[in-house]
Amino acid sequence: MPPNSSTQRTYYASQPSIKIDGRDQRGLSEGLLLSLLIEETTLGLFRCELRFANWGPRGDQVDFLLFDGQTVDFGKEIEIELGPPGSTRRVFKGRISGLEAQFPKDRPPELTVLAEDRFQDMRMERRTRTFEDSSDSDAMNEIISQHGLTADIDVDGPNHRVLTQVNQSDLAFLRERAAAVDAELWIDDRTVHVQARTRRDAGSVTLTYGAELLEFTVLADLAHQRSKLKVSGWDVAGKEAVDVEAGESAVTGELQSQRSGGSVLDRALAERTERVGLATPLSQAEAQALADAGYRRRARRFVTGAGVSDGNPAIQVGSALELRGIGPLFEGNYYVTLVRHTHDTRYGYRTTFEVERPGIGG
Repeated sequence: MPPNSSTQRTYYASQPSIKIDGRDQRGLSEGLLLSLLIEETTLGLFRCELRFANWGPRGDQVDFLLFDGQTVDFGKEIEIELGPPGSTRRVFKGRISGLEAQFPKDRPPELTVLAEDRFQDMRMERRTRTFEDSSDSDAMNEIISQHGLTADIDVDGPNHRVLTQVNQSDLAFLRERAAAVDAELWIDDRTVHVQARTRRDAGSVTLTYGAELLEFTVLADLAHQRSKLKVSGWDVAGKEAVDVEAGESAVTGELQSQRSGGSVLDRALAERTERVGLATPLSQAEAQALADAGYRRRARRFVTGAGVSDGNPAIQVGSALELRGIGPLFEGNYYVTLVRHTHDTRYGYRTTFEVERPGIGG
Protein backbone atom coordinates (compact mmCIF):
# COMPACT_ATOMS: atom_id res chain seq x y z
CA MET A 1 0.00 0.00 0.00
CA PRO A 2 1.43 3.47 -0.86
CA PRO A 3 2.73 5.39 2.16
CA ASN A 4 0.15 8.16 1.70
CA SER A 5 -2.85 6.03 0.80
CA SER A 6 -4.96 7.74 3.45
CA THR A 7 -4.70 11.08 1.64
CA GLN A 8 -8.06 12.23 0.28
CA ARG A 9 -8.47 12.66 -3.48
CA THR A 10 -10.87 15.16 -5.01
CA TYR A 11 -13.08 14.07 -7.89
CA TYR A 12 -14.90 16.20 -10.45
CA ALA A 13 -16.71 15.83 -13.76
CA SER A 14 -13.84 15.95 -16.24
CA GLN A 15 -15.55 16.18 -19.64
CA PRO A 16 -13.38 18.22 -22.06
CA SER A 17 -14.64 21.44 -23.59
CA ILE A 18 -14.24 21.46 -27.40
CA LYS A 19 -14.50 24.51 -29.64
CA ILE A 20 -14.21 24.40 -33.43
CA ASP A 21 -13.76 27.71 -35.25
CA GLY A 22 -14.73 29.43 -32.01
CA ARG A 23 -18.03 27.59 -31.56
CA ASP A 24 -18.70 25.40 -28.54
CA GLN A 25 -19.27 21.78 -29.57
CA ARG A 26 -21.01 20.35 -26.53
CA GLY A 27 -22.62 17.67 -28.68
CA LEU A 28 -19.19 16.36 -29.68
CA SER A 29 -17.68 16.38 -26.20
CA GLU A 30 -20.67 14.95 -24.33
CA GLY A 31 -22.26 12.73 -26.96
CA LEU A 32 -19.67 11.43 -29.41
CA LEU A 33 -16.18 11.73 -27.86
CA LEU A 34 -14.62 8.33 -27.17
CA SER A 35 -11.05 9.38 -26.37
CA LEU A 36 -8.72 12.37 -26.39
CA LEU A 37 -4.94 12.72 -26.40
CA ILE A 38 -2.94 15.96 -26.27
CA GLU A 39 0.86 15.80 -26.23
CA GLU A 40 3.50 18.46 -25.61
CA THR A 41 7.30 18.03 -25.55
CA THR A 42 10.35 20.27 -25.19
CA LEU A 43 10.65 20.24 -29.00
CA GLY A 44 7.49 22.31 -29.37
CA LEU A 45 4.64 21.31 -31.73
CA PHE A 46 1.61 20.26 -29.71
CA ARG A 47 -0.45 17.46 -31.25
CA CYS A 48 -4.00 16.43 -30.54
CA GLU A 49 -6.03 13.31 -31.37
CA LEU A 50 -9.79 13.08 -30.80
CA ARG A 51 -11.68 9.85 -31.50
CA PHE A 52 -15.44 10.16 -32.06
CA ALA A 53 -18.31 7.78 -32.63
CA ASN A 54 -19.40 8.35 -36.23
CA TRP A 55 -22.69 6.51 -36.55
CA GLY A 56 -26.16 7.34 -35.28
CA PRO A 57 -29.48 9.07 -35.89
CA ARG A 58 -29.29 11.75 -38.55
CA GLY A 59 -32.59 13.29 -39.49
CA ASP A 60 -35.03 10.47 -40.17
CA GLN A 61 -32.35 7.82 -40.75
CA VAL A 62 -29.21 6.27 -39.23
CA ASP A 63 -26.07 7.40 -41.01
CA PHE A 64 -22.50 8.69 -40.67
CA LEU A 65 -22.47 11.76 -38.38
CA LEU A 66 -19.20 13.56 -39.16
CA PHE A 67 -18.58 13.11 -42.88
CA ASP A 68 -20.42 16.21 -44.10
CA GLY A 69 -17.60 18.73 -43.39
CA GLN A 70 -19.92 20.95 -41.40
CA THR A 71 -18.42 20.32 -37.96
CA VAL A 72 -14.96 18.86 -38.59
CA ASP A 73 -12.88 19.55 -41.70
CA PHE A 74 -9.28 20.25 -42.73
CA GLY A 75 -7.91 23.60 -41.57
CA LYS A 76 -10.60 24.31 -39.00
CA GLU A 77 -9.32 25.72 -35.74
CA ILE A 78 -9.85 23.50 -32.70
CA GLU A 79 -9.47 24.44 -29.06
CA ILE A 80 -9.57 22.12 -26.02
CA GLU A 81 -10.04 23.07 -22.37
CA LEU A 82 -9.68 20.67 -19.43
CA GLY A 83 -9.93 20.89 -15.67
CA PRO A 84 -12.40 21.33 -12.81
CA PRO A 85 -15.61 23.27 -13.48
CA GLY A 86 -15.03 26.98 -13.02
CA SER A 87 -11.25 26.72 -13.42
CA THR A 88 -10.68 24.98 -16.73
CA ARG A 89 -7.52 25.74 -18.67
CA ARG A 90 -6.83 25.70 -22.38
CA VAL A 91 -4.42 22.88 -23.11
CA PHE A 92 -4.49 22.93 -26.91
CA LYS A 93 -5.20 25.29 -29.78
CA GLY A 94 -4.39 24.34 -33.35
CA ARG A 95 -5.81 23.33 -36.71
CA ILE A 96 -7.18 20.08 -38.06
CA SER A 97 -4.60 18.41 -40.31
CA GLY A 98 -5.81 14.82 -40.60
CA LEU A 99 -8.98 12.71 -40.59
CA GLU A 100 -8.84 8.95 -40.08
CA ALA A 101 -11.92 6.76 -40.43
CA GLN A 102 -12.16 3.37 -38.73
CA PHE A 103 -14.71 0.70 -39.58
CA PRO A 104 -14.26 -1.97 -36.86
CA LYS A 105 -15.76 -5.43 -36.99
CA ASP A 106 -17.41 -5.36 -33.57
CA ARG A 107 -18.49 -1.74 -33.02
CA PRO A 108 -19.90 1.20 -35.00
CA PRO A 109 -17.71 3.37 -37.30
CA GLU A 110 -15.41 5.93 -35.72
CA LEU A 111 -13.59 9.07 -36.86
CA THR A 112 -10.23 10.25 -35.46
CA VAL A 113 -9.45 13.94 -35.86
CA LEU A 114 -5.75 14.90 -35.88
CA ALA A 115 -4.61 18.45 -35.17
CA GLU A 116 -1.36 20.36 -34.67
CA ASP A 117 -0.50 23.82 -33.41
CA ARG A 118 0.79 26.58 -35.71
CA PHE A 119 4.33 25.22 -35.69
CA GLN A 120 2.90 23.06 -38.48
CA ASP A 121 3.51 25.99 -40.86
CA MET A 122 7.21 26.02 -39.98
CA ARG A 123 7.82 22.36 -40.76
CA MET A 124 6.15 22.20 -44.18
CA GLU A 125 9.00 23.61 -46.30
CA ARG A 126 12.77 23.08 -46.34
CA ARG A 127 15.17 25.96 -46.98
CA THR A 128 18.86 26.61 -47.48
CA ARG A 129 20.08 30.09 -46.50
CA THR A 130 22.57 31.98 -44.34
CA PHE A 131 22.36 34.63 -41.63
CA GLU A 132 25.50 36.78 -41.50
CA ASP A 133 26.80 38.68 -38.45
CA SER A 134 23.76 37.52 -36.55
CA SER A 135 22.90 36.37 -33.06
CA ASP A 136 20.60 33.39 -32.58
CA SER A 137 17.95 35.83 -31.37
CA ASP A 138 18.24 37.88 -34.58
CA ALA A 139 17.86 34.81 -36.80
CA MET A 140 14.92 33.50 -34.78
CA ASN A 141 13.10 36.83 -34.93
CA GLU A 142 13.50 36.96 -38.72
CA ILE A 143 12.17 33.43 -39.23
CA ILE A 144 9.21 33.83 -36.90
CA SER A 145 8.14 37.15 -38.43
CA GLN A 146 8.21 35.60 -41.93
CA HIS A 147 5.37 33.32 -40.81
CA GLY A 148 3.25 36.21 -39.55
CA LEU A 149 3.73 35.16 -35.93
CA THR A 150 4.79 37.16 -32.88
CA ALA A 151 8.19 36.40 -31.34
CA ASP A 152 8.92 36.37 -27.60
CA ILE A 153 12.62 35.56 -27.34
CA ASP A 154 14.78 35.48 -24.23
CA VAL A 155 18.04 33.66 -24.93
CA ASP A 156 21.73 34.16 -24.34
CA GLY A 157 24.55 33.44 -26.75
CA PRO A 158 27.27 34.98 -28.89
CA ASN A 159 27.07 36.67 -32.29
CA HIS A 160 27.95 34.44 -35.22
CA ARG A 161 29.82 35.42 -38.33
CA VAL A 162 27.61 32.99 -40.26
CA LEU A 163 24.64 30.81 -39.33
CA THR A 164 23.61 28.36 -42.03
CA GLN A 165 20.27 26.65 -42.52
CA VAL A 166 20.95 23.71 -44.83
CA ASN A 167 17.98 21.84 -46.30
CA GLN A 168 16.06 22.20 -43.04
CA SER A 169 12.54 23.24 -42.21
CA ASP A 170 12.26 26.48 -40.27
CA LEU A 171 11.07 24.50 -37.26
CA ALA A 172 14.07 22.14 -37.39
CA PHE A 173 16.46 25.10 -37.65
CA LEU A 174 14.80 26.90 -34.72
CA ARG A 175 15.07 23.73 -32.64
CA GLU A 176 18.75 23.36 -33.54
CA ARG A 177 19.60 26.95 -32.63
CA ALA A 178 17.57 26.79 -29.42
CA ALA A 179 19.44 23.66 -28.34
CA ALA A 180 22.78 25.34 -29.09
CA VAL A 181 22.04 28.09 -26.54
CA ASP A 182 20.33 25.84 -23.97
CA ALA A 183 16.84 27.15 -24.76
CA GLU A 184 13.43 25.68 -25.53
CA LEU A 185 10.67 26.82 -27.85
CA TRP A 186 6.90 26.53 -27.78
CA ILE A 187 3.92 28.33 -29.26
CA ASP A 188 0.87 29.80 -27.56
CA ASP A 189 -1.77 30.53 -30.20
CA ARG A 190 0.20 32.91 -32.51
CA THR A 191 3.12 33.78 -30.21
CA VAL A 192 6.36 31.80 -30.50
CA HIS A 193 8.32 31.67 -27.26
CA VAL A 194 12.02 30.85 -27.18
CA GLN A 195 13.51 31.01 -23.71
CA ALA A 196 16.62 29.87 -21.92
CA ARG A 197 15.70 26.71 -20.04
CA THR A 198 16.92 28.09 -16.71
CA ARG A 199 14.46 30.99 -17.04
CA ARG A 200 11.45 29.09 -18.31
CA ASP A 201 8.67 29.15 -15.72
CA ALA A 202 5.51 27.17 -16.37
CA GLY A 203 4.47 27.17 -12.73
CA SER A 204 4.84 24.50 -10.06
CA VAL A 205 2.70 21.50 -9.12
CA THR A 206 2.98 19.16 -6.13
CA LEU A 207 2.00 15.49 -6.45
CA THR A 208 1.98 12.96 -3.61
CA TYR A 209 2.30 9.22 -4.15
CA GLY A 210 -0.86 7.52 -2.98
CA ALA A 211 -2.93 10.64 -3.65
CA GLU A 212 -2.76 12.60 -6.95
CA LEU A 213 0.33 10.67 -8.10
CA LEU A 214 -1.03 7.31 -9.24
CA GLU A 215 2.16 5.77 -10.64
CA PHE A 216 5.82 6.75 -10.96
CA THR A 217 8.96 5.03 -12.25
CA VAL A 218 12.37 6.67 -11.87
CA LEU A 219 15.92 5.80 -12.98
CA ALA A 220 19.30 7.22 -11.99
CA ASP A 221 21.80 6.06 -14.63
CA LEU A 222 25.52 6.82 -15.01
CA ALA A 223 25.79 5.31 -18.51
CA HIS A 224 25.82 8.66 -20.33
CA GLN A 225 27.20 10.89 -17.60
CA ARG A 226 30.59 12.59 -17.95
CA SER A 227 32.88 14.42 -15.54
CA LYS A 228 33.67 17.06 -18.17
CA LEU A 229 32.79 17.86 -21.76
CA LYS A 230 35.47 19.50 -23.92
CA VAL A 231 34.94 21.24 -27.26
CA SER A 232 37.80 22.00 -29.62
CA GLY A 233 38.05 23.67 -33.02
CA TRP A 234 39.79 26.45 -34.92
CA ASP A 235 39.07 30.17 -34.86
CA VAL A 236 39.77 31.27 -38.44
CA ALA A 237 39.56 34.99 -37.73
CA GLY A 238 41.81 34.76 -34.66
CA LYS A 239 44.08 32.14 -36.28
CA GLU A 240 44.21 30.13 -33.08
CA ALA A 241 43.00 26.84 -31.69
CA VAL A 242 39.83 26.77 -29.62
CA ASP A 243 39.75 24.45 -26.60
CA VAL A 244 37.14 24.86 -23.86
CA GLU A 245 35.47 22.63 -21.28
CA ALA A 246 32.31 22.45 -19.19
CA GLY A 247 31.76 20.61 -15.93
CA GLU A 248 29.52 20.40 -12.90
CA SER A 249 29.52 24.17 -12.41
CA ALA A 250 27.26 24.40 -15.49
CA VAL A 251 24.39 22.79 -13.52
CA THR A 252 25.20 23.84 -9.94
CA GLY A 253 22.17 26.13 -9.82
CA GLU A 254 19.84 23.21 -10.63
CA LEU A 255 21.15 20.66 -8.12
CA GLN A 256 19.14 21.70 -5.02
CA SER A 257 21.89 20.32 -2.72
CA GLN A 258 21.74 16.97 -4.51
CA ARG A 259 24.62 14.90 -5.90
CA SER A 260 25.21 15.36 -9.61
CA GLY A 261 25.71 12.50 -12.02
CA GLY A 262 29.27 13.69 -12.69
CA SER A 263 30.23 13.68 -9.01
CA VAL A 264 28.63 10.25 -8.45
CA LEU A 265 30.50 8.96 -11.51
CA ASP A 266 33.85 10.28 -10.24
CA ARG A 267 33.38 8.65 -6.83
CA ALA A 268 31.75 5.36 -7.84
CA LEU A 269 33.64 4.53 -11.05
CA ALA A 270 36.24 6.95 -12.46
CA GLU A 271 36.61 10.43 -13.90
CA ARG A 272 35.56 10.40 -17.54
CA THR A 273 35.94 13.22 -20.03
CA GLU A 274 34.44 13.42 -23.50
CA ARG A 275 35.89 15.60 -26.26
CA VAL A 276 33.89 16.97 -29.19
CA GLY A 277 35.93 18.10 -32.20
CA LEU A 278 34.23 20.57 -34.54
CA ALA A 279 35.33 21.14 -38.11
CA THR A 280 33.18 24.27 -38.47
CA PRO A 281 35.10 27.48 -37.67
CA LEU A 282 33.96 29.02 -34.41
CA SER A 283 35.03 31.48 -31.77
CA GLN A 284 35.94 30.85 -28.15
CA ALA A 285 32.53 32.18 -27.05
CA GLU A 286 30.63 29.94 -29.46
CA ALA A 287 32.60 26.89 -28.33
CA GLN A 288 31.97 27.62 -24.66
CA ALA A 289 28.23 28.04 -25.28
CA LEU A 290 28.17 24.67 -27.08
CA ALA A 291 30.15 22.98 -24.31
CA ASP A 292 27.93 24.34 -21.54
CA ALA A 293 24.72 23.44 -23.38
CA GLY A 294 26.00 19.95 -24.24
CA TYR A 295 27.09 19.23 -20.67
CA ARG A 296 23.75 20.41 -19.25
CA ARG A 297 21.78 18.18 -21.63
CA ARG A 298 23.73 15.12 -20.44
CA ALA A 299 23.70 16.11 -16.78
CA ARG A 300 19.95 16.67 -16.69
CA ARG A 301 19.33 13.13 -17.95
CA PHE A 302 21.03 11.57 -14.90
CA VAL A 303 17.67 11.09 -13.16
CA THR A 304 14.67 10.49 -15.40
CA GLY A 305 11.16 9.45 -14.55
CA ALA A 306 7.68 8.83 -15.93
CA GLY A 307 4.42 8.97 -14.08
CA VAL A 308 0.63 9.10 -14.16
CA SER A 309 -1.51 11.49 -12.16
CA ASP A 310 -5.12 12.49 -11.88
CA GLY A 311 -5.90 14.86 -14.73
CA ASN A 312 -4.23 18.21 -14.11
CA PRO A 313 -4.02 20.89 -16.84
CA ALA A 314 -1.47 22.82 -14.73
CA ILE A 315 1.16 20.18 -15.55
CA GLN A 316 2.95 21.52 -18.62
CA VAL A 317 6.36 21.17 -20.20
CA GLY A 318 8.60 23.47 -18.19
CA SER A 319 6.66 22.99 -14.96
CA ALA A 320 8.52 22.35 -11.72
CA LEU A 321 6.96 19.13 -10.49
CA GLU A 322 7.49 18.43 -6.78
CA LEU A 323 7.05 14.72 -6.04
CA ARG A 324 6.46 13.59 -2.46
CA GLY A 325 6.22 10.24 -0.75
CA ILE A 326 8.78 8.46 -2.94
CA GLY A 327 11.76 8.32 -0.57
CA PRO A 328 14.88 10.44 0.08
CA LEU A 329 16.78 9.45 -3.07
CA PHE A 330 14.10 10.64 -5.47
CA GLU A 331 11.80 13.10 -3.69
CA GLY A 332 11.90 16.76 -4.66
CA ASN A 333 11.58 18.90 -7.75
CA TYR A 334 11.77 17.68 -11.33
CA TYR A 335 11.58 19.45 -14.69
CA VAL A 336 8.71 18.29 -16.92
CA THR A 337 9.89 17.36 -20.44
CA LEU A 338 6.77 15.67 -21.86
CA VAL A 339 3.06 15.81 -21.02
CA ARG A 340 0.12 13.79 -22.34
CA HIS A 341 -3.38 14.74 -21.34
CA THR A 342 -5.79 11.87 -22.05
CA HIS A 343 -9.51 11.37 -21.61
CA ASP A 344 -11.51 8.23 -22.30
CA THR A 345 -14.64 6.45 -21.18
CA ARG A 346 -12.74 4.04 -18.91
CA TYR A 347 -10.38 6.22 -16.86
CA GLY A 348 -11.74 9.71 -17.46
CA TYR A 349 -9.13 12.48 -17.42
CA ARG A 350 -5.53 11.54 -16.61
CA THR A 351 -2.16 13.21 -17.14
CA THR A 352 0.99 11.24 -17.92
CA PHE A 353 4.37 12.94 -17.84
CA GLU A 354 8.11 12.53 -18.19
CA VAL A 355 10.59 14.39 -15.99
CA GLU A 356 14.32 14.81 -15.47
CA ARG A 357 16.83 16.39 -13.10
CA PRO A 358 20.64 16.42 -12.71
CA GLY A 359 20.88 15.25 -9.10
CA ILE A 360 20.00 12.50 -6.65
CA GLY A 361 19.28 12.86 -2.93
CA GLY A 362 20.55 10.84 0.01
